[in-house]
Amino acid sequence: MSQPAAATLPPGERPLRGRRESASAARFGRSAAAPEGARIRTADVVDWLAGRARANRFRVERIPFTALDGWSFDEGTGNLGHRSGRFFTIEGLSVRGAPGPFEDWQQPIINQPEIGILGMLVKEFDGVLHFLMQAKMEPGNSNLLQLSPTVQATRSNYTGVHRGAPVRYLDFFTGRDDSRVLSDSLQSEHGSWFYRKRNRNMIVEALGDVPDHDDHLWLTLGQIARLLHHDNLVNMDSRTVLSCVPFLDTGEDALHPDAEVLDWLTAERSRHDVVARRIPLAGTDGWRRGTHTVSRDDGRFFSIVAVGVEAGNREVSGWTQPLLEPHGLGVTAFLTQRLAGVLHVLAHARVEAGFCDVVEVGPTVQYTPGNYALLPAGTRPPYLDEVLTAAPGRIRYEAVHSEEGGRFLNAESRYLLVDADPLRAGEEPPPGYQWITTGQLAALTRHGQVNVQARTLLSLLYAAEATDGVRAAAR
Repeated sequence: MSQPAAATLPPGERPLRGRRESASAARFGRSAAAPEGARIRTADVVDWLAGRARANRFRVERIPFTALDGWSFDEGTGNLGHRSGRFFTIEGLSVRGAPGPFEDWQQPIINQPEIGILGMLVKEFDGVLHFLMQAKMEPGNSNLLQLSPTVQATRSNYTGVHRGAPVRYLDFFTGRDDSRVLSDSLQSEHGSWFYRKRNRNMIVEALGDVPDHDDHLWLTLGQIARLLHHDNLVNMDSRTVLSCVPFLDTGEDALHPDAEVLDWLTAERSRHDVVARRIPLAGTDGWRRGTHTVSRDDGRFFSIVAVGVEAGNREVSGWTQPLLEPHGLGVTAFLTQRLAGVLHVLAHARVEAGFCDVVEVGPTVQYTPGNYALLPAGTRPPYLDEVLTAAPGRIRYEAVHSEEGGRFLNAESRYLLVDADPLRAGEEPPPGYQWITTGQLAALTRHGQVNVQARTLLSLLYAAEATDGVRAAAR
């Protein structure tokens, strides 16, 4: 039954609106279906990015810890922090009761309790939504400059702790009359390397004029989808925001109804008794501090290092900072299969000590193979070998993407979408795994229950759909 017009409502009563923004979802769908935009050809974006790299001076060099400006190790705890007390600290973490071959351990962890903003500004050109992307330098990116969201800023950045220039376009995300929020959610970051870190992922529509800037350009979702097929071009922060695009939920049938999926996730969270507590960095067992690194004697997992940075187009043109440097290329993948014509992915209820809820929905495979090379047969992670040995014909998507370049140095993962082995596709997955549809994955993402690697894969599923016609969600 339709609601009465506002003019006929009793005094003090307000009209109701639809709970689902179907019109907005359709607009995003049209943008995803647009392979070219109004401002720049897709084929010219790589050259544009290279031109922005030439237009500014960028340099990153490794330095000893003693050369850090404003950063120091605390004499008592050994924690590495900034004299302002802001930004982040490198501390220790003790973990007990984790599933898998590594049950109990200690490690360094990044503690950054403040919530930052990752925001995409959108605006219509010729009737099609375009996203304002930024050529942003991050010291940890192997190629330094990648396409980032319109705004990518920690609270310390946008409140001016660094004493640098204001964050451009920030006011669109903090409450302007000529903008409206289309998507807004808190999302986790890497739970293996951050302690309970979350960011606000936002998509905001500009209703008025938006000033141009040389380091920003407007792209349709269809253009971004094609650029996601390039290695190290679209950064992690862009990918996580793109996973939150409010596409229309088609309500397709699924192997497991939504209630069963939520029951599965709740049960997984209930059955794991993982205890993670912060400890002094100086007391982390198995880790040693040298002049240039905090690392393990066996060389596995990662190191903490220090860098000096020059960046001509950042709010601050030069600084020093610690970074976490992983050892080896990661492998992150969803196994996929069609059931009664509906695409499903094999989700993993993944335990990471840094998550607020300990368990989030993750990819089928999310590992650095070198960390498991010496494990005895039968103890390697499920499905890792199936992904590593998949025939080319089963690989639906493959590219190398950087992780968070502002905190991690040369952190890269090989992201894949792999068709499940048809000989095993009908098997019941082991505990902790569940077949869900991409629509169910998107719904869980909107409620902040999906980890950042799986959110990247969701954005890549959208890219595959837009470029290969895998699914009609963008119609």
